[in-house]
Amino acid sequence: MDDLFGSGRDNADGSDDLGVADGAAGDGGADDSGHARGQARSGAGSASPRSPLAVRMRPRTLDDVVGQQHLLGQGSPLRQLAAGSDATGPAGPSSVILWGPPGTGKTTLAHVIAKGPGRKFVELSAITAGVKDVRRVMDEALTARDLFKTTTVLFLDEIHRFNKAQQDALLPGVENRWVVLVAATTENPSFSVVSPLLSRSLLLTLKPLTDADVEGLLQRAVSDVRGLNGKAELSADALAHLVRLSGGDARRALTALEAAAGVAFGDADDTDAADTHIAGAGTAEPVTIQLRHTERALDVASVRYDRAGDQHYDVASAFIKSIRGSDVDAALHYLARMLEAGEDPRFVARRIVISAAEDVGMADPTALQTAVAAAQAVQLIGMPEGRIILAEAVVHLATAPKSNAAYMGINQAIADVRAGLGNGIPAHLRDAHYPGSKQLGHGKGYKYAHDAPHAVATQQYPPDDLVGRNYYVPTANGAERDIATRLERLRKIIRGT
Repeated sequence: MDDLFGSGRDNADGSDDLGVADGAAGDGGADDSGHARGQARSGAGSASPRSPLAVRMRPRTLDDVVGQQHLLGQGSPLRQLAAGSDATGPAGPSSVILWGPPGTGKTTLAHVIAKGPGRKFVELSAITAGVKDVRRVMDEALTARDLFKTTTVLFLDEIHRFNKAQQDALLPGVENRWVVLVAATTENPSFSVVSPLLSRSLLLTLKPLTDADVEGLLQRAVSDVRGLNGKAELSADALAHLVRLSGGDARRALTALEAAAGVAFGDADDTDAADTHIAGAGTAEPVTIQLRHTERALDVASVRYDRAGDQHYDVASAFIKSIRGSDVDAALHYLARMLEAGEDPRFVARRIVISAAEDVGMADPTALQTAVAAAQAVQLIGMPEGRIILAEAVVHLATAPKSNAAYMGINQAIADVRAGLGNGIPAHLRDAHYPGSKQLGHGKGYKYAHDAPHAVATQQYPPDDLVGRNYYVPTANGAERDIATRLERLRKIIRGT
């Protein structure tokens, strides 16, 4: 089946029909997956016929890049870098940091930039490289520039895994332009890249591919000589399934297509006929990749989530805001997304407890009881059954009436305390149990509430400078509607109004 996935034939123009951009490594090239690739690699090359489909289909020019059009306009820094000029002119930075989810083209852009005239491509992985490797590359880059007038493009994958000392080792080469640094990261560079390196580089944010982008990429891979070379075709259902499973990740989409194609040919009834077809017989009809082939190849959608990065906070934020907004369906989606990605269910339970107090509050006092019970139950029984309990709590909170009156009340009270308000304590409220307290007037005039009608006495409770200040302002939602009426009567009695 090797010929299906690449024969290694030369094109009419003399190039390898499976090759990637000059400068790509011959062993399969770099990717954004985070796998170690060993020591630095350099030089031009072509993808092996046995290279993964995602490597063989890597664009050779910026015009072939799918998506990221917001970074690829005429005159853009990436266009200038790929053409061999500085990113923003002679005084501007010529190194870039590419920040985006996996499979959005970070490695591809690095390879395209490396194709510029007078370029040499070197790759390091932050997983395996150390300060010595960085310094060695810098020394070689300086030699290549001075002796051979060659610019070294250093592609550094997973730069967020470099510690401060390792990132600092990059600074001389970047500042003096011994290298054009193209660094890739899936983490927010503001938190993971040192400030001096950020200030000397362009920060470019890549966006997830749209469904249309992924669909076009798959169609191209089916027909392109570097891909399936027209020996297979995709049914509409299979194409839609692959697009859905990709999650905006080009590499995942192509990997799934390659696997589905293998399943499709493996299912051929007539083995001899299939072999003839795969070998490229002129009369053979393309094998159709059906939905059942894609389902067998890959049946779980990718979940983009990082428990220690942006996605952890972004999904948790969307989860809480969906509960607050009473969208129970969106809240369940984000709950499922966190749990499927392996998020700690105790973290989810804590967020639910906070939401019950902050967003539901006294509009439905039982919401906090449900949330606390859910947190305790998850601790008791664990996963996967814990998902049922968390879902019940989420449904309760999302569909409950909402009030943040208690939350706003404590915030305002704290603000007054921090502002220096609330001086002293009325004498009649002070502790009168220790010897000598009565001589100080402590407790004098205190009215025991239970002796008054309805157990509510007219009496000053706050400090003098806070008399009449209202912190808790109940809403008309849910149970607070009744609380508001009762509170009005209570305040009139207590304050003697």
